[in-house]
Amino acid sequence: MRNDGVNPTASAGAAAPAARVPVRTAIFVAFVAFALVLPQLPVPDFWITQANYIGLYALVAMGLVLLTGVAGLTSFGQAAFVGIGAYTTAYLSTALGLSPWLNLFVGLALTCASALVLGWITLRMSGHYLPLATIAWCLALNYTMANMEWLGKFDGILGVPPIALAGIDFIEGRNIFYLIWGAALAAAVALINLLDSRPGRAIRSLNGGVVMAEAMGISTFRYKVQIFVIAALLAAVSGWLFAHFQRTVNPSPFGIKWGIEYLIMAVIGGVGNVWGAFAGAAVVKLIEDQLQVLLPQLTGTTGNFEIVVFGIALVLVLKYAPQGLWPFASQWVPTPRRAHDWADAPGLPERARPSPGEPLLEVDAARKQFGGLVAVNDVSFAIRAGEIVGLIGPNGAGKSTTFNLVTGVLAKTGGTVRFRGEDITALRSRQNARQGISRTFQHVRMMPAMTVLENVALGGHQRSSSGAFRAMLRLDRAEERRLFREAERQL
Repeated sequence: MRNDGVNPTASAGAAAPAARVPVRTAIFVAFVAFALVLPQLPVPDFWITQANYIGLYALVAMGLVLLTGVAGLTSFGQAAFVGIGAYTTAYLSTALGLSPWLNLFVGLALTCASALVLGWITLRMSGHYLPLATIAWCLALNYTMANMEWLGKFDGILGVPPIALAGIDFIEGRNIFYLIWGAALAAAVALINLLDSRPGRAIRSLNGGVVMAEAMGISTFRYKVQIFVIAALLAAVSGWLFAHFQRTVNPSPFGIKWGIEYLIMAVIGGVGNVWGAFAGAAVVKLIEDQLQVLLPQLTGTTGNFEIVVFGIALVLVLKYAPQGLWPFASQWVPTPRRAHDWADAPGLPERARPSPGEPLLEVDAARKQFGGLVAVNDVSFAIRAGEIVGLIGPNGAGKSTTFNLVTGVLAKTGGTVRFRGEDITALRSRQNARQGISRTFQHVRMMPAMTVLENVALGGHQRSSSGAFRAMLRLDRAEERRLFREAERQL
């Protein structure tokens, strides 16, 4: 568990030290400045082309960081969403003569619809079934693209026009460099903002299992679909840029091979870190180009042997740098502490509390059977507001199971539960949390990648409302200060 870098006992009126620019912020500003001047420097066009591909790949890998590294959902199918974005703009630009900018929004709409349908079906799966499902629909979409006559079949679509903006044609690699890297850096900042927010904490809690998150009132399936769509949209933007950069599209870059390579980029760079997507994309792209020259010379034959080398490299990275290259390198750069800016924030809204002695919780003949085993045998009790009631019994008596039945973590075999006069027997745990009843756990279920303060703030999920879009634009700061003020008060 990480420390928050905040002392809850510190005086709010203490003089603040002089503000200094964090080292990581200074590095980011320097990198952006370098990116702005790079195309204007007398460097070979090949370098600019390589940088363009790295930016395109990083966009897709960032989606996998969100899906796989943060939420624990493995996907091999992101290349198919790249294909949707690329083919949409290629067809509409060449066949109908529509503007690439209009095509971008059409492609995003198609990608969003596809991701919603696929996510609704596949994200209910778990274990090895989810990766297998992503492989299946990646293959299906790729073969669909390759067999459509109006999409050019395996030859694809030629003559895709360049992007134009304010009289500037982004036909050269040095011009489109700004679009590619502008999109990539904007996406990185948006994802970092998202992860440092109310929905971001909910997303990060998915990797620790759904039981605790659902008990806090978080709809885990909703957030899985949400990040699945976000990752798909990032891939579609990459495909849109790729089509107008290459000026041609065909099915080859959108198959399962590329789906695997994108995942390798994310894992090698640092699958739990947004900037790891850039590191992984750079390493894979630069090494792949060298391997395509060296391996045929060493083996005396041609073939995609670089994927074998990447497989070996992936095993070595998982063995010696399991968090990836970026976290391994960035550990030497100090992480800035969260600014303590919530001392004067207003409190969170509170629901009306019951009067002392008012009937609060009524459990009548709660029963749970696992096959022929009766774990909870018709337990009944009642609790009034203001009372503290203990449930006592030896190990294996069914105490935890009873708590799970009362709060909706487990479905009941029989019996009823009423909370403040309302029947909540059929409600699941997240629905009960919205009613005002939840449970803690005998074995503490905290998110090790989140600070203590963030873990506590997760418990205020139902008392706040900001969504992903506001979080990405950093429009949720007032609510965040209120959440952290309450979290600090609870500590």
